[in-house]
Amino acid sequence: MANYLELLEKASVHQLDVERKSLFWILGNNQDLYSKINHIYDFNDNSIKLECLESSNVDFCNSSRNLIKLGFNLYNGYPADVLSVFSSLDDANFEVATKALRIRFDHV
Repeated sequence: MANYLELLEKASVHQLDVERKSLFWILGNNQDLYSKINHIYDFNDNSIKLECLESSNVDFCNSSRNLIKLGFNLYNGYPADVLSVFSSLDDANFEVATKALRIRFDHV
C-alpha cells in the first residue's frame, strides 16, 4: 500500500483519476514492477512508456509483462488479452489485478 500511495503522490494523481489509480495499484503492489517503475512510467510527462514492453533495456517475466498490459489497458485502453493476463498470474498477483479492476470501475 505504501508504494501505491507514493506513486499517487509522485504523479499528483487527482482523486477521481481512476485510470491512473488502477495502473499505479498494479505497479505499486508488484515488487518487480515497482522496482522498474521508471522504465514503465514517465513522471515528468505523467505518461506511460509503451515502449517498455518491447525494450531490451529492462527484462520482465511473463506475469509482470501481462500485469503491465492490464495496467495500460485500464489506463488508456491498450489492447490486452484478459485470458492471457489472468492465466499467467499467481494468487497474489491475481488479487492485485482484480483490485485494480475494482479501482478502475469504482467498485471499492
